Amino acid sequence: MATGFGYKTLGFGSGGKPTSEFVVATGGTESTDGDYKIHTFNADGTFAVTIAASGGPAPQPNNLVSYMVVAGGGGTRPGQSGGGGGGGFREQEAANDSYSQSPLSGAGAITLAAGSYPISVGGGGTSGSPEGTNGANSVFSTITSAGGGYGPNASGGSGGGGGEHQFGPGSNGNQPPTSPAQGNPGGQGRAPSGGNLGSAAGGGGAGAAGTDRQGNAGGPGGAGMGTSISGSSVTRAGGGGGGGYPITSAGGGGSGGPGGGGSGTGYQQPSGQAGQANTGGGGGSGGAGGSGVVIIRYKYQ
Repeated sequence: MATGFGYKTLGFGSGGKPTSEFVVATGGTESTDGDYKIHTFNADGTFAVTIAASGGPAPQPNNLVSYMVVAGGGGTRPGQSGGGGGGGFREQEAANDSYSQSPLSGAGAITLAAGSYPISVGGGGTSGSPEGTNGANSVFSTITSAGGGYGPNASGGSGGGGGEHQFGPGSNGNQPPTSPAQGNPGGQGRAPSGGNLGSAAGGGGAGAAGTDRQGNAGGPGGAGMGTSISGSSVTRAGGGGGGGYPITSAGGGGSGGPGGGGSGTGYQQPSGQAGQANTGGGGGSGGAGGSGVVIIRYKYQ
Protein backbone atom coordinates (compact mmCIF):
# COMPACT_ATOMS: atom_id res chain seq x y z
CA MET A 1 0.00 0.00 0.00
CA ALA A 2 1.44 3.36 -1.02
CA THR A 3 2.23 5.86 1.72
CA GLY A 4 2.33 9.66 1.69
CA PHE A 5 6.10 9.51 1.39
CA GLY A 6 6.01 8.12 -2.16
CA TYR A 7 7.16 4.54 -1.65
CA LYS A 8 5.32 1.26 -1.22
CA THR A 9 7.42 -0.70 1.20
CA LEU A 10 9.91 0.37 3.81
CA GLY A 11 11.92 -2.27 5.54
CA PHE A 12 15.48 -3.18 6.30
CA GLY A 13 17.74 -5.19 4.07
CA SER A 14 21.24 -6.40 4.71
CA GLY A 15 23.26 -4.11 6.90
CA GLY A 16 20.20 -2.50 8.42
CA LYS A 17 19.74 -0.02 5.54
CA PRO A 18 16.22 1.08 4.56
CA THR A 19 14.94 -0.29 1.27
CA SER A 20 12.18 0.91 -1.03
CA GLU A 21 10.65 0.17 -4.41
CA PHE A 22 10.96 3.88 -5.21
CA VAL A 23 13.52 6.66 -4.88
CA VAL A 24 13.19 9.10 -1.98
CA ALA A 25 15.03 12.39 -2.52
CA THR A 26 15.01 16.13 -1.80
CA GLY A 27 16.44 19.27 -3.37
CA GLY A 28 15.52 22.23 -5.56
CA THR A 29 11.90 23.14 -6.21
CA GLU A 30 9.84 19.96 -6.02
CA SER A 31 6.69 19.17 -8.02
CA THR A 32 4.92 16.12 -9.43
CA ASP A 33 3.60 14.91 -12.77
CA GLY A 34 1.44 11.85 -12.25
CA ASP A 35 3.61 9.12 -10.71
CA TYR A 36 6.79 11.13 -11.30
CA LYS A 37 8.53 13.60 -9.01
CA ILE A 38 10.40 16.57 -10.47
CA HIS A 39 13.24 18.56 -8.91
CA THR A 40 13.97 21.90 -10.62
CA PHE A 41 17.23 23.69 -9.82
CA ASN A 42 17.34 27.35 -10.86
CA ALA A 43 20.54 27.89 -8.87
CA ASP A 44 23.34 25.78 -7.42
CA GLY A 45 22.17 23.24 -4.86
CA THR A 46 22.25 19.59 -3.78
CA PHE A 47 20.10 16.71 -4.96
CA ALA A 48 20.04 14.41 -1.94
CA VAL A 49 18.94 10.80 -2.43
CA THR A 50 17.87 9.46 0.96
CA ILE A 51 16.77 6.06 -0.34
CA ALA A 52 17.63 4.58 -3.72
CA ALA A 53 15.10 2.18 -5.22
CA SER A 54 16.16 -1.39 -4.55
CA GLY A 55 13.14 -3.08 -6.08
CA GLY A 56 10.91 -2.42 -9.05
CA PRO A 57 10.50 -4.16 -12.38
CA ALA A 58 13.55 -5.34 -14.32
CA PRO A 59 15.02 -4.40 -16.76
CA GLN A 60 13.65 -0.88 -16.07
CA PRO A 61 14.27 -0.35 -12.35
CA ASN A 62 12.85 2.68 -10.58
CA ASN A 63 16.29 4.06 -9.71
CA LEU A 64 16.71 5.24 -13.29
CA VAL A 65 16.40 9.02 -13.60
CA SER A 66 15.36 11.41 -16.36
CA TYR A 67 17.22 14.72 -16.50
CA MET A 68 17.79 17.90 -18.47
CA VAL A 69 20.89 20.04 -18.02
CA VAL A 70 20.97 23.48 -19.70
CA ALA A 71 23.96 25.82 -19.37
CA GLY A 72 23.96 29.62 -19.30
CA GLY A 73 23.58 31.47 -22.58
CA GLY A 74 26.36 33.58 -24.04
CA GLY A 75 26.58 37.34 -23.57
CA THR A 76 27.53 39.95 -26.17
CA ARG A 77 29.29 43.26 -26.63
CA PRO A 78 27.42 46.49 -27.50
CA GLY A 79 26.98 47.68 -31.07
CA GLN A 80 26.69 45.41 -34.06
CA SER A 81 27.63 42.28 -32.19
CA GLY A 82 26.61 38.80 -33.12
CA GLY A 83 24.01 37.25 -30.84
CA GLY A 84 25.08 35.07 -27.96
CA GLY A 85 24.85 31.31 -28.35
CA GLY A 86 22.30 29.36 -26.33
CA GLY A 87 23.60 27.29 -23.45
CA GLY A 88 24.40 23.65 -24.10
CA PHE A 89 21.28 21.43 -23.88
CA ARG A 90 21.54 17.79 -22.76
CA GLU A 91 18.68 15.44 -21.87
CA GLN A 92 17.95 11.81 -21.05
CA GLU A 93 14.52 10.22 -20.71
CA ALA A 94 14.69 7.18 -18.43
CA ALA A 95 13.54 3.81 -19.79
CA ASN A 96 10.61 3.75 -17.32
CA ASP A 97 9.43 7.29 -18.16
CA SER A 98 7.05 8.48 -20.89
CA TYR A 99 6.99 12.28 -21.18
CA SER A 100 7.41 14.03 -24.55
CA GLN A 101 11.19 14.20 -24.84
CA SER A 102 13.23 16.40 -27.16
CA PRO A 103 15.06 15.00 -30.21
CA LEU A 104 18.29 15.51 -28.24
CA SER A 105 17.40 12.95 -25.57
CA GLY A 106 20.06 10.27 -25.26
CA ALA A 107 22.85 11.94 -23.28
CA GLY A 108 23.36 8.78 -21.19
CA ALA A 109 21.51 6.77 -18.55
CA ILE A 110 22.10 7.59 -14.88
CA THR A 111 21.20 5.15 -12.10
CA LEU A 112 20.69 6.81 -8.72
CA ALA A 113 22.40 5.63 -5.57
CA ALA A 114 21.87 6.96 -2.06
CA GLY A 115 23.98 10.05 -1.45
CA SER A 116 24.40 13.71 -2.38
CA TYR A 117 24.70 15.01 -5.93
CA PRO A 118 26.03 18.60 -6.19
CA ILE A 119 24.15 20.63 -8.81
CA SER A 120 25.78 23.52 -10.69
CA VAL A 121 23.54 25.90 -12.64
CA GLY A 122 25.48 28.09 -15.05
CA GLY A 123 24.99 31.84 -15.03
CA GLY A 124 24.45 33.75 -18.25
CA GLY A 125 27.38 35.43 -19.94
CA THR A 126 27.87 39.14 -19.35
CA SER A 127 27.56 41.97 -21.84
CA GLY A 128 30.36 44.48 -22.02
CA SER A 129 33.09 46.14 -24.01
CA PRO A 130 35.37 45.15 -25.63
CA GLU A 131 33.80 41.69 -25.37
CA GLY A 132 31.08 39.81 -23.53
CA THR A 133 31.69 36.46 -21.88
CA ASN A 134 30.56 32.89 -22.45
CA GLY A 135 27.81 31.46 -20.29
CA ALA A 136 28.86 29.18 -17.44
CA ASN A 137 28.55 25.38 -17.46
CA SER A 138 25.73 23.46 -15.74
CA VAL A 139 26.49 20.08 -14.13
CA PHE A 140 24.56 17.09 -12.78
CA SER A 141 26.44 13.88 -11.93
CA THR A 142 28.49 12.86 -14.98
CA ILE A 143 26.69 15.32 -17.30
CA THR A 144 28.15 18.74 -18.12
CA SER A 145 26.50 21.20 -20.52
CA ALA A 146 28.81 23.92 -21.85
CA GLY A 147 27.99 27.62 -21.61
CA GLY A 148 26.91 29.37 -24.79
CA GLY A 149 29.55 31.28 -26.77
CA TYR A 150 29.57 35.06 -26.54
CA GLY A 151 28.83 37.25 -29.52
CA PRO A 152 30.63 37.86 -31.71
CA ASN A 153 32.14 34.60 -32.77
CA ALA A 154 32.99 32.55 -29.67
CA SER A 155 32.49 28.79 -29.52
CA GLY A 156 30.50 27.06 -26.79
CA GLY A 157 27.45 24.88 -26.16
CA SER A 158 26.01 26.84 -29.08
CA GLY A 159 28.24 29.32 -30.89
CA GLY A 160 27.99 33.10 -30.83
CA GLY A 161 26.98 34.79 -34.07
CA GLY A 162 29.54 36.52 -36.28
CA GLY A 163 29.89 40.30 -35.87
CA GLU A 164 29.94 43.08 -38.41
CA HIS A 165 33.52 42.37 -39.49
CA GLN A 166 33.53 38.56 -39.40
CA PHE A 167 33.71 37.34 -42.99
CA GLY A 168 34.12 33.64 -42.20
CA PRO A 169 31.57 31.07 -41.01
CA GLY A 170 29.95 31.42 -37.62
CA SER A 171 31.63 30.09 -34.50
CA ASN A 172 31.30 26.44 -33.56
CA GLY A 173 28.58 24.96 -31.39
CA ASN A 174 28.74 21.62 -29.57
CA GLN A 175 32.07 22.53 -27.97
CA PRO A 176 33.30 20.33 -26.40
CA PRO A 177 31.63 17.71 -28.62
CA THR A 178 28.85 15.55 -27.18
CA SER A 179 26.49 13.01 -28.72
CA PRO A 180 23.75 13.97 -29.35
CA ALA A 181 25.11 17.46 -30.08
CA GLN A 182 24.40 19.92 -27.27
CA GLY A 183 24.09 22.92 -29.61
CA ASN A 184 24.67 24.50 -33.00
CA PRO A 185 26.98 27.08 -34.60
CA GLY A 186 26.36 30.79 -34.84
CA GLY A 187 25.61 32.44 -38.17
CA GLN A 188 28.00 34.40 -40.38
CA GLY A 189 28.28 38.16 -40.06
CA ARG A 190 29.76 40.44 -42.70
CA ALA A 191 30.06 44.13 -43.43
CA PRO A 192 28.22 45.25 -46.57
CA SER A 193 30.47 45.98 -49.54
CA GLY A 194 31.82 49.50 -49.71
CA GLY A 195 31.76 50.31 -46.00
CA ASN A 196 32.88 49.29 -42.54
CA LEU A 197 29.47 49.34 -40.92
CA GLY A 198 27.31 46.31 -41.24
CA SER A 199 25.10 43.82 -39.54
CA ALA A 200 25.76 40.77 -37.42
CA ALA A 201 24.51 37.19 -37.26
CA GLY A 202 22.37 35.32 -34.78
CA GLY A 203 23.80 33.01 -32.14
CA GLY A 204 23.22 29.29 -32.43
CA GLY A 205 20.46 27.53 -30.50
CA ALA A 206 19.95 24.00 -29.25
CA GLY A 207 17.58 23.27 -32.14
CA ALA A 208 19.14 25.17 -35.06
CA ALA A 209 22.13 27.21 -36.17
CA GLY A 210 22.05 30.99 -35.96
CA THR A 211 20.99 32.82 -39.12
CA ASP A 212 23.59 34.68 -41.20
CA ARG A 213 23.29 38.46 -41.34
CA GLN A 214 20.75 39.47 -43.98
CA GLY A 215 22.04 42.49 -45.84
CA ASN A 216 21.93 45.32 -43.33
CA ALA A 217 19.57 43.36 -41.09
CA GLY A 218 20.83 41.36 -38.16
CA GLY A 219 20.34 37.61 -38.32
CA PRO A 220 17.82 35.95 -35.97
CA GLY A 221 19.08 33.54 -33.34
CA GLY A 222 18.78 29.80 -33.78
CA ALA A 223 15.71 28.05 -32.38
CA GLY A 224 15.76 26.49 -28.94
CA MET A 225 14.71 22.96 -28.04
CA GLY A 226 11.43 21.90 -26.42
CA THR A 227 10.76 19.13 -23.91
CA SER A 228 8.00 18.22 -21.45
CA ILE A 229 10.31 16.95 -18.71
CA SER A 230 8.85 19.53 -16.30
CA GLY A 231 5.28 18.30 -16.95
CA SER A 232 4.49 20.79 -19.74
CA SER A 233 6.30 21.69 -22.93
CA VAL A 234 8.91 24.44 -22.54
CA THR A 235 11.53 25.48 -25.10
CA ARG A 236 14.98 26.51 -23.90
CA ALA A 237 18.47 27.44 -25.14
CA GLY A 238 17.58 29.64 -28.12
CA GLY A 239 20.25 31.88 -29.67
CA GLY A 240 20.36 35.67 -29.41
CA GLY A 241 19.67 37.97 -32.35
CA GLY A 242 22.44 39.86 -34.15
CA GLY A 243 22.73 43.63 -34.29
CA GLY A 244 21.69 45.47 -37.45
CA TYR A 245 22.42 48.69 -39.30
CA PRO A 246 20.43 50.88 -39.00
CA ILE A 247 18.72 50.48 -35.62
CA THR A 248 15.48 49.15 -37.08
CA SER A 249 17.23 46.17 -38.64
CA ALA A 250 18.06 44.25 -35.48
CA GLY A 251 17.69 40.48 -35.52
CA GLY A 252 15.17 38.67 -33.33
CA GLY A 253 15.87 36.08 -30.68
CA GLY A 254 15.71 32.39 -31.43
CA SER A 255 12.17 31.05 -31.61
CA GLY A 256 10.71 29.05 -28.77
CA GLY A 257 8.87 31.13 -26.20
CA PRO A 258 10.82 31.74 -23.01
CA GLY A 259 13.80 29.84 -24.33
CA GLY A 260 14.35 32.29 -27.16
CA GLY A 261 17.46 34.42 -26.94
CA GLY A 262 17.29 38.18 -26.65
CA SER A 263 16.57 40.42 -29.62
CA GLY A 264 19.51 42.35 -31.10
CA THR A 265 19.88 46.11 -31.30
CA GLY A 266 21.09 48.34 -34.07
CA TYR A 267 24.28 50.28 -34.64
CA GLN A 268 25.70 52.04 -31.55
CA GLN A 269 22.83 50.98 -29.33
CA PRO A 270 24.19 49.84 -25.95
CA SER A 271 21.74 47.22 -24.78
CA GLY A 272 20.09 44.34 -26.55
CA GLN A 273 17.50 42.15 -24.88
CA ALA A 274 18.95 39.63 -22.43
CA GLY A 275 18.26 35.94 -22.70
CA GLN A 276 15.58 34.91 -20.21
CA ALA A 277 16.72 33.63 -16.83
CA ASN A 278 16.74 29.84 -16.30
CA THR A 279 16.27 29.01 -19.96
CA GLY A 280 19.86 29.33 -21.20
CA GLY A 281 18.90 31.81 -23.93
CA GLY A 282 21.70 33.74 -25.63
CA GLY A 283 21.79 37.52 -25.29
CA GLY A 284 20.78 39.75 -28.19
CA SER A 285 23.43 42.13 -29.54
CA GLY A 286 24.49 44.20 -26.51
CA GLY A 287 22.62 41.98 -24.00
CA ALA A 288 23.58 39.42 -21.38
CA GLY A 289 22.84 35.71 -21.60
CA GLY A 290 20.16 33.94 -19.58
CA SER A 291 21.08 31.58 -16.75
CA GLY A 292 20.63 27.83 -17.12
CA VAL A 293 18.57 25.19 -15.31
CA VAL A 294 18.83 21.56 -14.18
CA ILE A 295 15.70 19.35 -13.96
CA ILE A 296 15.68 15.82 -12.48
CA ARG A 297 12.69 13.48 -12.72
CA TYR A 298 12.01 9.93 -11.48
CA LYS A 299 9.16 7.57 -10.60
CA TYR A 300 8.24 8.03 -6.96
CA GLN A 301 5.02 6.02 -6.54
